Amino acid sequence: MQLDDLQTIAEKHQASRKKFCLRTCMSAGCMSSQADVIKKNLESEVKTQGLEADVEVRRVGCMGFCGQGPLVGVDGHAQDGELFEHVKPEDAPAVVRSLTGGECALERGDPHHPFFAKQLRIVRANGGIIDPERIEDYIAAGGYVALHNALTELTPAQVIEQITRSGLRGRGGAGFPTGLKWSTVAKSPGAKKYIVCNGDEGDPGAFMDRSILESDPHLVLEGMAIAAHAVGADQGFLYVRAEYPLAISRLNLAIKQAKALGLLGGAIFESPFTFNIDIRIGAGAFVCGEETALMASVEGKRGTPRPRPPFPAESGLWGCPTLINNVETFANIAPILNRGADWYASLGTEKSKGTKVFALTGKIQNNGLIEVPMGIPLRQIVEEMGGGAPDGGSIKAVQTGGPSGGCIPAQHLDTPVDYESLVKLGSIMGSGGMVVMDDKTNMVEIAKFYMEFCMDESCGKCIPCRTGTVQMFRLLEKITARQATAADLAKLEELCDMVRATSLCGLGQTAPNPVLSTLRFFRHEYEELLQSDAHAAPPPATPA
Repeated sequence: MQLDDLQTIAEKHQASRKKFCLRTCMSAGCMSSQADVIKKNLESEVKTQGLEADVEVRRVGCMGFCGQGPLVGVDGHAQDGELFEHVKPEDAPAVVRSLTGGECALERGDPHHPFFAKQLRIVRANGGIIDPERIEDYIAAGGYVALHNALTELTPAQVIEQITRSGLRGRGGAGFPTGLKWSTVAKSPGAKKYIVCNGDEGDPGAFMDRSILESDPHLVLEGMAIAAHAVGADQGFLYVRAEYPLAISRLNLAIKQAKALGLLGGAIFESPFTFNIDIRIGAGAFVCGEETALMASVEGKRGTPRPRPPFPAESGLWGCPTLINNVETFANIAPILNRGADWYASLGTEKSKGTKVFALTGKIQNNGLIEVPMGIPLRQIVEEMGGGAPDGGSIKAVQTGGPSGGCIPAQHLDTPVDYESLVKLGSIMGSGGMVVMDDKTNMVEIAKFYMEFCMDESCGKCIPCRTGTVQMFRLLEKITARQATAADLAKLEELCDMVRATSLCGLGQTAPNPVLSTLRFFRHEYEELLQSDAHAAPPPATPA
């Protein structure tokens, strides 16, 4: 396999395209609403109307506008890029008739809607466009050219220099500079090194990585292979939670296809470079999103964190230097090499470069996946792209960062979405969950919800997290039941500080964030639920 071979595959694939294309979203969300039946009905109807020579019905990944699904996109039509929304299996005849000017009363989306127009798609550029189960589609979109160029034109050090200069930061939540992490692994001594892709996405309301893996699996595989060349690894592991069966299926197929074409395995692009990727399936433990717990799980052990140092870059899987990045981070690698570090560094803010994918959900009119430049004001996402609160309501707060994040009140919606600005407000970027709350939302109940999640997901290894989250949850229950006093509220704040300062891993260290942020901005909602000390229930009698 050489560059000419990639070009030949791309040209043949493009030549096989038909006049019209019906792109049927076959991501998990639309599949749950009979997207597979819709695709079969469209294929059947194309035959019935005698249009096989002119119409292709293509399986594609997530188009992003999830709340309007199932979705069918149209290419080659007079209204190129047209989107049919809320499609049902029985709508197939009308959709196909519309290609030749027939009447169609189905609901149609506006391709210039702010939900789409305000986006800048890099990681999700192929989402909803290519068939994720056909490597030819990915190659026709320029796939694996970056890997070829990295192996034939760039040294490992030059690849790392490009990633460093781009300003890419880890998209898993912490925002650690990607180039610095890669260079640390590259410099670490050891004959054996590993690449790990963290696909253990577990935040409530988050489905960014799931969509990337379902919609464009080869983009992640290519990024991992480039990283392996840069740091000197020959084995990769892609860790995905078992709740993502469609992503796992498409990843396994993608790995098989890449190996068949010599894009994974030995002598890739006829170079000395060898790299293999295996899938590891997690059992749904939220704590396994923490890198040391994830590594323990990959090794077949119980997924519990360990103290650091040593860091994985020095001593990771089986004691070897290990590079761990999340799905979205690896998905940025090929675009950066294809278009240049300076291009990527020109996007976003001074300290937060590029774009970020968010799962926009909650009390919002337009929900789904968006990819926006770093630094975009939160208000533009929520009010313009998201359309604001439904039913004439008003936005009360936006929660970012999942259980590790915080709730940002409406008065701070002009805050730019970047790592530093969100931290100043007591939240974090996280992996990309963005849950919107309207004026009917009880913020104490929100804090209790996230604390219950953290309590249930704590691995129990360290006492502060194991017992502290339980005590905080019980205090929140007491407050929402209107049985707590000001003393209980003070105890809750004291516990937040203790758990944050003394827990072993990020789960416990960040578990208090939803409580602390709601106390900071919505303290009156807590105080309204408190009893006065004079009316507090007396303490239980001490046994004789």
